[in-house]
Amino acid sequence: MNKVKTILFTLLILVGSFASGQRIPNEIENIDYLVTFGNEAPASWGDDDHVQVFFFLIPDEFTEPIYLRVFDPDVGGEIDEIKGEWNSAHRISIYGGQGAHSNKDAKKVDPVGEYKSGNLLASKVFKDNPEFDGKWFTFGPFNPIEGESDPTLPNGRIFKVIMEGVKGDDGNLYQYFLSADPDVNEEVEGSNAFTYEYSFRLPVASGEISHIYPFVDKNVISITQHNFDFDYDGELVLYSVVKNRHKIKKSGDLKWASSVHEITPEEQNSTIEIQIIKQGKPNNNMVFFLRNQYEEAIRFYGIPIGGPPRYKYVVNLKYYQKDDN
Repeated sequence: MNKVKTILFTLLILVGSFASGQRIPNEIENIDYLVTFGNEAPASWGDDDHVQVFFFLIPDEFTEPIYLRVFDPDVGGEIDEIKGEWNSAHRISIYGGQGAHSNKDAKKVDPVGEYKSGNLLASKVFKDNPEFDGKWFTFGPFNPIEGESDPTLPNGRIFKVIMEGVKGDDGNLYQYFLSADPDVNEEVEGSNAFTYEYSFRLPVASGEISHIYPFVDKNVISITQHNFDFDYDGELVLYSVVKNRHKIKKSGDLKWASSVHEITPEEQNSTIEIQIIKQGKPNNNMVFFLRNQYEEAIRFYGIPIGGPPRYKYVVNLKYYQKDDN
């Protein structure tokens, strides 16, 4: 194992002390729900492409069956966002095997090309169905060996989950939980989840702060952040070991905003944090993604690798010696 993989694997072991459970969105992020709209919804509702792709990394040491549990997978009821009448259908598909993550299209921020790469392990379409409203639905069991072993990520198997709005214009709000039990949420020790483009519902209350956690590797010297349809609903700031409340450009209604930020050697191979400080606009959905200087998408982890960054304050002191002469 090379040095970079060793560092990443060590950090993945450490993340368990910084977050409880493995809900996606994770509790530490202060984001209640992922959101994906039907394919007929206008982008002004806060979803640019009606597809959301997540990856789950299972450590090689875990060999028991795993399950993907989805909270409120249907499109109807109190949690989801209605547009006129409930008329939407969403498909959840789970992939493993060769190419599930390693295929270059799977790591793009847009659902184009062969982003549905790998072996299809399970799939189900959900509509407005009270049977699933506000309840957990379980996919599986899956054998961890059915995931892809990708040499670019350390000591683990990867499963891909695609939520796709295939009909209608309503918003599906939902959560994932990777579980070791089909009936309750029991965490898979050492696992994590990540995405390259993050679509989510912000908290309702004014003053709430949400947190998302990109990881930058040793080769990153700059990042370009892109956010969509924030509606100027507050502030967006960046924290790292050397950045303290570093402002980033925010988007308006139905608009993208982007800004470039230097990554110093101290920030390489570490997690950075983007804080979303909300003013209080109701039902505000937004999209985020980052690219490095090579135009490669950067992963957001549900559980921040190494924990949230801690800014290292530098105090400059000047000493004056009294001249007795």
